[in-house]
Amino acid sequence: MPTYEYQCGACEHKWEEFQSISAKPTKKCPECGRAKAERLISAGGGIIFRGSGFYQTDYRSDSYRKGAEAAKKASDSGSSGSGGGGGGGSGSGSTKPADSGSKSSKSGGGD
Repeated sequence: MPTYEYQCGACEHKWEEFQSISAKPTKKCPECGRAKAERLISAGGGIIFRGSGFYQTDYRSDSYRKGAEAAKKASDSGSSGSGGGGGGGSGSGSTKPADSGSKSSKSGGGD
């Protein structure tokens, strides 16, 4: 149910009431008793987000977070090891074309 704000036209008293949308506006002021109350136009209740942020991972359990951290550490250590192996593979790959080039130059020189 929404909260409505009212103000009395006679005594200027302001108050709030919880009423259903279909309910008729209150006319009687609870302070002075006169039928001069009017419903005010208000901004209404806003949504308030509190906390450090709102991301998918904010509501994960502690066990999930620990598992994600362990997986991240494992992938970081795995990528550094494969990077070193890739450097050695590229060095061995560079000797193969040099060998084949020297064979063709020898056969070319023997003619």
